[in-house]
Amino acid sequence: MAMKPLHDRVLVERVESDEKTSGGLIIPDSAKEKPAEGMIVAAGEGARKDSGELIPMAVKEGDKVLFGKWSGTEVTVDGKELLIMKESDILGILS
Repeated sequence: MAMKPLHDRVLVERVESDEKTSGGLIIPDSAKEKPAEGMIVAAGEGARKDSGELIPMAVKEGDKVLFGKWSGTEVTVDGKELLIMKESDILGILS
């Protein structure tokens, strides 16, 4: 990976959603919404308190996460479309 996020930021690769509905209908690309879940590709070391003490990250590389629809900034790293966002933009970790 050519990029390491700083502080409490993470790099997320979107996980593509199913191309069919539960009823079997195929969803065309023009009707698909961007998925709001992805895998953590890289994570910073964490935020710091005013005292300088490190607050460790709650997420790590490989975690599958759920994030807000408008969260993050799209970036291209090593030819991949990724999102960089703050840890606070992540809504939860999926198991």
